[in-house]
Amino acid sequence: MKLWITGSKGMLAQDLRTLGNNFLESDKEVDITDEATVSSYISENKPDFIINCAAYTAVDNAESETELNFKLNAVGPEILAKTGLPIIHISTDYAIDPINAYGRAKAEGEARIAKANPKHWIIRTAWLYGIHGKNFVKTMLSLMRTKEQISVVSDQKGNPTWTRDLAAAMLKIAQNPKLPGIYNFSGEGVASWHEFAIEIQKQALEKKLLERKIPILPVASSEWKSAAKRPLYSALDKTKIKENFGVEVPDWKDSLSKYLDLEK
Repeated sequence: MKLWITGSKGMLAQDLRTLGNNFLESDKEVDITDEATVSSYISENKPDFIINCAAYTAVDNAESETELNFKLNAVGPEILAKTGLPIIHISTDYAIDPINAYGRAKAEGEARIAKANPKHWIIRTAWLYGIHGKNFVKTMLSLMRTKEQISVVSDQKGNPTWTRDLAAAMLKIAQNPKLPGIYNFSGEGVASWHEFAIEIQKQALEKKLLERKIPILPVASSEWKSAAKRPLYSALDKTKIKENFGVEVPDWKDSLSKYLDLEK
């Protein structure tokens, strides 16, 4: 089975392709928001399955770049779904009762995929970090090395998620594509951004990735200026994906430890 991975230069896709070798890959050179381009690519390459990792993910910028956000997160996914090929699509915890432009576009993408193609597996995820891209863990490590203290939001809670864990879950679904629908996958256990940062520092010190400990101050989200509103609690229930696919959901602290070992 040939799997077509869109958004192949992204953090998640790069982890996904380390888990197998029968992949077709495309990034910006194949515009998923253009129906003719998608049709031509499929005619030429003949994939059996689509894994859509392409997305607009700049949550704050989405408030002003509304057209691009909507095209990549709603129009493009619909075009891919309309091909009739089975599709795994990555969505977000923000799509549940969305309170920002990014979440609204992702919710619309989910609806359009479901309407266009019964063979869909929409996976809502959250708080992604990985080796191959910018993310919260890398930002925190950089700040902890260069600042005397940092402030981190303490009243938004969710599930830190390693992209490699998510990639493994996606591949498991692709290899046994049954029971289509919406699924959740994220790290097991709930944390605030502040608690996440504290754990990053703790483990990084233990692994000698940091030389010193600095104060990490809690701050309310109301004091943190950002263009987009974010939910205060968006932890995801993984029961469905565990029961239907036998997917293992590692504790987020264990996954963080494995990730940091790769950062050494």
